Amino acid sequence: MLLKYRSDYQKIAMGLLSLLPNFKDWDRLQRELAWYQGGDDRCLYLWKDENDDFAGALGTESQGDFLVVRLITLMPDKQLTRNTWQMLDQLATAAPTKRLMGTLTTAKIIAKWEYHHGQSHNERPATDSGQ
Repeated sequence: MLLKYRSDYQKIAMGLLSLLPNFKDWDRLQRELAWYQGGDDRCLYLWKDENDDFAGALGTESQGDFLVVRLITLMPDKQLTRNTWQMLDQLATAAPTKRLMGTLTTAKIIAKWEYHHGQSHNERPATDSGQ
């Protein structure tokens, strides 16, 4: 389940983001969280797994008809393709009018997710779980 970041999730979010190489520095990590909170076009999502444990994070930025996935991270024991697909499926369902796009860092993941589905999410019925 994807949950929008709230300030009471700060420690959880910081722990998840610190798994990414770019966020090993404390100041960089705090700037990134502040950036997501600084605009309505940006959103940080935390993902709960089937056991209701926080297990991942997704950072997005809305740009017109696109939702740019800026970051994706999962706990080391949850780094499975099916978990990434679940996160992206839930994101696509939450933003049905937007097409998911990636950055240089996330583009391959998004492309594989779209290929896995055999079509872009805009052509997929909203009820399709993608599995």
